[in-house]
Amino acid sequence: MAVRIAPYIQAAPLVAVLAVFLVVPLAMLLVVSFFDYDSVRLIPAFIPDNYLTLFGEQLSTTVRTYVNTIRYAALTWAITFGIGFWVAYFLAFHVRGVLWQTSLFLLCTIPFWTSNIIRMISWVPFLGRNGIANNVLLKLGLIHQPLEMLLFSDFAVVLALVHLYTLFMVVPIFNTMMRIDRRLIEAANDAGAKGWQTLVHVILPLCKPGIAIGTVFVVTLVMGDFITVRLMSGGQSASVGLMIYNEISLLQYPAAAANAIVLLLVVMIMVGLILRAVDIRKEL
Repeated sequence: MAVRIAPYIQAAPLVAVLAVFLVVPLAMLLVVSFFDYDSVRLIPAFIPDNYLTLFGEQLSTTVRTYVNTIRYAALTWAITFGIGFWVAYFLAFHVRGVLWQTSLFLLCTIPFWTSNIIRMISWVPFLGRNGIANNVLLKLGLIHQPLEMLLFSDFAVVLALVHLYTLFMVVPIFNTMMRIDRRLIEAANDAGAKGWQTLVHVILPLCKPGIAIGTVFVVTLVMGDFITVRLMSGGQSASVGLMIYNEISLLQYPAAAANAIVLLLVVMIMVGLILRAVDIRKEL
């Protein structure tokens, strides 16, 4: 039986790109994670000390940091899903006309045209002790003294993460909703289904691929984020990304590489669980 080589030739450029820009860097990261180091240099070796430190004497710190990072990811996912689903639902089923849908969708993307840093910094004068939010609440008599928890807190971190990554939930869900056959909704209505029944039993199940894709985007981005946690918590909260950043700042590259490998495995497990719950290729 003759072997068809045309598909392999067509796939060769993509394989080469993935090998150069994905496989090789990951292999280098794995190799460096077994290196030794001192205050000024890397020492080529093959020792498990970096992993033993991570899961040995620093185990409690490692567990707390990963739990805190997963908590940020879970909270951000829940809020972005709540916002993203209803925004996508409104655009897909309540806005008539492709022109209006496109215009409103582009309007949603305008805040994302600016730098992430600028968007985060813009929350500081709003959430600060003497910021707009506290002043409004004081004038309305809802509080008697400024709220300290609005800025440099977990609340500020999650708020900034939601602001940064909501669009990554809106886009795939909106795309999936636009592909739903409207005749299915009409059939559900003809069968006597109420609005919420149609939503729960027809629209929501058909949106599973979009929800899964949005979940993968949000979870992976939050798990690797470090600048948001650093700026919005005022250095009072920790995340895995921030821990890796601090290790790099101290020139502890092998320790940072080991931490990055562990983070990669954790994220891959989370993504694997998501894809196991929703077979995106089958659903699409």
